Amino acid sequence: QVQLVESGGGLVQAGGSLRLSCAASGRTFSRYGMGWFRQAPGKEREFVATISWSGTYYADSVKDRFTISRDNAKNTVYLQMNSLTPEDTAVYYCAARIAGPATAEYEYPYWGQGTQVTVSS
Repeated sequence: QVQLVESGGGLVQAGGSLRLSCAASGRTFSRYGMGWFRQAPGKEREFVATISWSGTYYADSVKDRFTISRDNAKNTVYLQMNSLTPEDTAVYYCAARIAGPATAEYEYPYWGQGTQVTVSS
């Protein structure tokens, strides 16, 4: 069982930055594929970014603005979000799988509780 705890959400003005963190349990974190997803009000949850030993991959909507990274020594994955817009307002979820990167929700069996990001105009 993998437990995930997100932090770092909050309220920021358009054009600003936030860094989300996701702390994971488990002794083999370096082998996890990790992903960030988000769900805006009234919309379905969508893929944001993923990282594993094989690399990173981003949704087109966040490419060149967001950066996913990980610190295996701290069992933590990060999402650095720059140039935020009101369209980035959502609950952001961290997800984990004991495999490589993935972009589909159903491929991740482990989820955090989410952290709210609100971008004001």
